[in-house]
Amino acid sequence: MKATPAEWDILQVLWEKGPRTVREVHEALGAGGYTTTLKLMQIMLTKGLLTRDDAARAHVFMAAYPREAMQLSYVEEMLPRVFGGSASALLQGALAGGKPTMDELAAMRKMLDEYEEGA
Repeated sequence: MKATPAEWDILQVLWEKGPRTVREVHEALGAGGYTTTLKLMQIMLTKGLLTRDDAARAHVFMAAYPREAMQLSYVEEMLPRVFGGSASALLQGALAGGKPTMDELAAMRKMLDEYEEGA
């Protein structure tokens, strides 16, 4: 389940807007050529990152995996390699990389409390 940065951009469109044609994805991206978007989506289909509904005249593409599954796949790979297996180092890196909102901090505290209660 590995995606390039350009493939992540396409997945973001599909996760946010739902199933779309190549033209709709291309317009949502607002950059690059149509044939580039088409080729990327064909590659993603071959890699198993997208699925396609061929029923209509214009093919409609969908993300093959939910956003959370893709994110978890990257965290599981990154945690041991980049952060030495330390969830604390991962969290510190995430917090240092961008200032979370108060709502995000509250959600993190709640997750940590729930995790601690279940441990």
